[in-house]
Amino acid sequence: MISFVIPVYNERDSLAALLGELARVVESHRLGDAEFIFVDDGSRDGSWSVLRDLAAGDPRVRAIRFRRNFGKAAALTAGFSNATGAVVFTLDADLQDDPAEVPRFLDKLEEGDGLDVVSGWKRTRHDPRHKVLPSRVFNRMVSVLTGTHLHDHNCGFKCYRAEVLREVFVYGELHRFVPVLAHARGFRVGEIEVRHRSRKFGRSKYGFSRFLKGFLDLLTVRFLTRFGQRPQHVLGGVGLVLLLIGGAGMAYLAALWVVDHWVRGVDHPIGTRPLLIYSTALLVVGTQLLSLGVLAEMITSYNLRAEDTYSIAERLGPRSDTIDGRDDPSSRPAPASAVEGD
Repeated sequence: MISFVIPVYNERDSLAALLGELARVVESHRLGDAEFIFVDDGSRDGSWSVLRDLAAGDPRVRAIRFRRNFGKAAALTAGFSNATGAVVFTLDADLQDDPAEVPRFLDKLEEGDGLDVVSGWKRTRHDPRHKVLPSRVFNRMVSVLTGTHLHDHNCGFKCYRAEVLREVFVYGELHRFVPVLAHARGFRVGEIEVRHRSRKFGRSKYGFSRFLKGFLDLLTVRFLTRFGQRPQHVLGGVGLVLLLIGGAGMAYLAALWVVDHWVRGVDHPIGTRPLLIYSTALLVVGTQLLSLGVLAEMITSYNLRAEDTYSIAERLGPRSDTIDGRDDPSSRPAPASAVEGD
């Protein structure tokens, strides 16, 4: 079974054509059983009426309607939780992603020892220049900071093995970082060049604010992938550095006062020196960061599950129970979870 998860937001005119193209690809290449899951993310242009008609005419079509616009990550989450395929595709509903690329994704998925995630790379983009250049800079920044080297992290045309979506959870606008989060869990990530078509209907849903939000999300992902289970290492580390610098400043001022007052016999008060203010601020902020690190560690230890600390690739031999007689939680099917491309 192959599942196609397609977020929809005001794409009424392209839905029937997209379903037709996907169905032809599945049938002409004999890809087996398929399901097409459309998630209407609060559309107001009549997209749901079109989806209702498509579902009535094709039993492979499943549709989910949100009460309002919750965002692409939420739409993908809902789609993934309802997908039953061993392989899950995501693509946008605006027809800019070419369904004819699906067989190439599947071939890439089985290449070599096999990949777990295949991301599309829109090498030639039919978007305005003011979007293309910032996107390339952003993609380069993501690759350098996360170690997941892809040319196009923003591409919404992706392919996943189902087990990836059972372990990777996204929220907010982290959907474009699913390959990064999967790579951090030890899954193998690759990419292929895909054809990017010009938009025929509707308009782009993303503006300049997308890049600002993307940068903030990148910082979040960087923290989650490196320090998500040990927040004190970053918060406490920075706090200790600030405490050392502030303490050194205070020690210098104290030594200066002793030398002036007891050795030279002059009275030069240190209360008016800027270094006193800076050192005091560093000591206060450093103490706060250390305290936040302790609180973060307490919250993490309370909420962290054993299966969050590792990822099992395969098993050999019979399964064993845990010491308290319950099943190993990592052996139970995990709930499908979400994943955040554009």
